[in-house]
Amino acid sequence: MLVPMIIRKAKMRDVETIHALINDYASQKLMLARSRHSFYEGLREFTVAEIDGKVVGVGGLHILWEDLAEIRALAISPALAKQGIGRRIAEALVEEARALGIPRVFALTYQVGFFERCGFTIVPMDTLPHKVWKECMDCPKFPKCDETALVLELGNM
Repeated sequence: MLVPMIIRKAKMRDVETIHALINDYASQKLMLARSRHSFYEGLREFTVAEIDGKVVGVGGLHILWEDLAEIRALAISPALAKQGIGRRIAEALVEEARALGIPRVFALTYQVGFFERCGFTIVPMDTLPHKVWKECMDCPKFPKCDETALVLELGNM
């Protein structure tokens, strides 16, 4: 069942909540940690889910090139997991990519089943273009990434 909520672009006032949400999952080794600075610097990439004025989920659409974007930092308040919030954010990010004319969206994730249910397909990591790995160079797991790569073809170029 979908919870009544607002899906909107993130605002400055959301950064502390976004930071806490992402890094709570990171402390459990379920996603990668991110700095406050990265959220302030990339705020325009993020979309949030809000219920009763409170941010309960977040996800980002990071554009890498004219034909490729990444869904990243998708996290939902644990108390509200499995209620369709993540799917709504993912759908909003895919629609944003589609509106921008980006034909392919990918995710690097530990939550493979979620992205498969959203229509993504597992692909070998080495099939993604080298530009994907630019930010991976700073990751403590590089070059032994244990995330799974998934792609959704939008075909709207």
